[in-house]
Amino acid sequence: MTVLDIPELALVALVGVSGSGKSTFARRHFAPSQVLSSDTFRGLVADDENDQSASADAFDALHHVAAIRLRRGLLTVVDATNLQPHARAGLIRVAREHDVLPVAIVLDVPEAVAWERTEARADRTHGRQVLNRMRRDLRQSYGRLAREGFRKVHVLRGVDEIDAAEIRYEKLFNDRRELTGPFDVIGDVHGCRTELEALLSRLGYVLRHDDAGRPVDAAHPSGRTAVFVGDLVDRGPDSPGVLRLVMGMVAAGHAICVPGNHEQKLLRKLRGRDVRLTHGLAETMEQLAAESPEFVAGVETFIDGLVSHFVLDGGRLVVAHAGLKEAYHGRASGRVRSFALYGETTGETDEYGLPVRYPWARDYRGSAMVVYGHTPTPEPEWVNNTICLDTGCVFGGQLTALRYPEKELVAVPAVKEWYAPARPLVPVTPSRPDTVLDLADVTGRRHLTHAYGSLTVPAENAAAALEVMSRFAVDPGRLVWLPPTMAPCSTSAVDGFLEHPAEAFADYRAAGVERVVCEEKHMGSRAVVLVEREPGRFGGGVVHTRTGRPFFDPPLDDELLARVRAAVTSAGLWAELGTDWLLLDAELLPWSAKASGLVREQYAGVGAAGRAALPAVLAALDTAAGRGMPVAGLRDRMAGRAAEITAYSAAYRAYVRPTDGLRGVTLAPFAVLAGAGVSYADRDHGWHLALADRLCAADPEFFTPTRRRVVDLADESAVADATEWWLALTAAGGEGMVVKPYVGLAARSPKGSLLQPGIKCRGREYLRIIYGPGYTEAGQLAALRRRSLGRKRGLALREHGLGLAALDALAEDAPLWRRHELVFAILACESEPVDPRL
Repeated sequence: MTVLDIPELALVALVGVSGSGKSTFARRHFAPSQVLSSDTFRGLVADDENDQSASADAFDALHHVAAIRLRRGLLTVVDATNLQPHARAGLIRVAREHDVLPVAIVLDVPEAVAWERTEARADRTHGRQVLNRMRRDLRQSYGRLAREGFRKVHVLRGVDEIDAAEIRYEKLFNDRRELTGPFDVIGDVHGCRTELEALLSRLGYVLRHDDAGRPVDAAHPSGRTAVFVGDLVDRGPDSPGVLRLVMGMVAAGHAICVPGNHEQKLLRKLRGRDVRLTHGLAETMEQLAAESPEFVAGVETFIDGLVSHFVLDGGRLVVAHAGLKEAYHGRASGRVRSFALYGETTGETDEYGLPVRYPWARDYRGSAMVVYGHTPTPEPEWVNNTICLDTGCVFGGQLTALRYPEKELVAVPAVKEWYAPARPLVPVTPSRPDTVLDLADVTGRRHLTHAYGSLTVPAENAAAALEVMSRFAVDPGRLVWLPPTMAPCSTSAVDGFLEHPAEAFADYRAAGVERVVCEEKHMGSRAVVLVEREPGRFGGGVVHTRTGRPFFDPPLDDELLARVRAAVTSAGLWAELGTDWLLLDAELLPWSAKASGLVREQYAGVGAAGRAALPAVLAALDTAAGRGMPVAGLRDRMAGRAAEITAYSAAYRAYVRPTDGLRGVTLAPFAVLAGAGVSYADRDHGWHLALADRLCAADPEFFTPTRRRVVDLADESAVADATEWWLALTAAGGEGMVVKPYVGLAARSPKGSLLQPGIKCRGREYLRIIYGPGYTEAGQLAALRRRSLGRKRGLALREHGLGLAALDALAEDAPLWRRHELVFAILACESEPVDPRL
């Protein structure tokens, strides 16, 4: 029996003449899904497996599917003759593009056997001269396969050897998923043996010394394993001592280690290569000169055996010296090793002459935690489930370890600065005025982490937000907050309803909320009002839409702010709250005051067309019925349509009334978001609405109150009362209500996650405006009940978290650019493709 060792992830090329038994071999040793046959692909693209004119297209398709499988981490076998160098080159290219090892299995049978098999196949019509040519190509291939790039070449000669062959899969050296830890991952040591001993001791390891008193091993009594991220040598005072200790730990099974770029450079020097003695290598070579030749030879062997990176704990942890992007995890190729050792640079150099590293961690979205070193940083910082542990010990910083899975950082200070860094360990950043904005703060793909969560802003969303912000929005200095989108309640199962209070209450019960407030949902335009007692840092204030645009024009906005300012003064809120400015969340009524164009062009046109056409249709059907034609069913449907159009027109007309300037305009505040030095997000909604009521009392002509019900969700009578209130509210033409956790805007679930700030529950007739006049028909309603809410809800929570963070930054008087990046991100989220009807 011949055993063929093949990596678990590889591109396997079967090589052999027609009739050599490649397809039979593939069926015997591989799953059907793993095998890509050139004959099959010719059949797919030409309906004829023997159509040689289709070969180019067939191999294009085969390479495409092979690439997809390799990208997904699946073993792929190519069943083709693969006798020509150009054919094999295409497979080598696909393997390299996906950083897997190409393997060749050559099936070499006597020509007579191959010809006998070929003649027995009705679908093979080529002559023996073709087979002779194939045999020549096969013989010429033997010496080329390894040179072409195949990492393993298995040759099976004769039918018996082919039949007796067995496949044995081998793990890649970097695949140590069976090691589950716990681990202590240690950052760049750079010859700092004293600090390494101190760190190991602090982590609980017991050091063992040789007869000369030198540390040669360290074991943890709880069985933890140390993981070194490389750069053990250079710059520090005792690189041999560090190597002796780490090599001993690895040999004893108490540690594993990946190489750093400094180990690679040392290895080249030990092998006699022409290497410049820079960046601390001269000191290491001088220190090694005092060691025995046996020790130096052991160092060379140790470094040569190090693997570029490790995948640990079932794939949940990846360790590489310079980090590793997700596509390279568990792969094997020159560029994977290069990235793991050196990272990726932009091709530029900084003011210190050092290469500018590409910030790969900002783009990382993998589920595996990536722990690395290489680039000194004053403090370790988590970036997208990655962390750099090189805290510049040799430069006078710290030697840092990460306990895994605890995610606890442990560090010891450097004894001294052993080596002067070319770049200061703590970067000297020029001071930036608080009011200065930088385009780089908001452009491109960005990841934001704040107190309420984190999110990624795609570059295309940022571009859309920049278009709105730069052309239409108010001054960024006064654009301090934007309201989040609002998620609807779960789809109702109540007959005739798409949304119903029962689902809104159930949604919050499921989230662990015990008490809610149901607020009347005003059908107007969302307005954010920032008002100052006297013109100051905000220029007197601003009123803007939910996308940051000025609400009306300067004269009207100023008049509106004057009314709000006077009401706040009359209500005594300046002194009571100890502030000279307030930020209000409100609704401006009527809807037509801001949306007259939308009403006229989108809604009124539909109603007018229906009211004009349907009476004529009904009259024609009545005439037809009078002549004895069977149109009763059609007339009933058209009469239903006419009734729906009437209801539709009544729905949008309820929110339309004439206005002249601010005459006829009212403002319905429902939250006081912030004041000088404070965010009111932690106040309950009773507090917010009580202040809103005082503004209404101060100027009842301009302010509209918000009716509400406070509901204990465990009290069935309170729930029933709120439901009846909603039914009456919507029957009278109201839009519906918003249900909110009573405790306030920053409410969290019992598990600690941020809750939806509000769930809207819209009335049956109002939804005609959204979904069309006939949406209540059984078929349409059934289709709408399959609507997906997950994307909208996720968007609402992301925007809400950003908004809370923006309020905190405002209260802390954070620099303008810090506040603005949060508000900008809210606007960028609005570019997400979400059903606008939700």
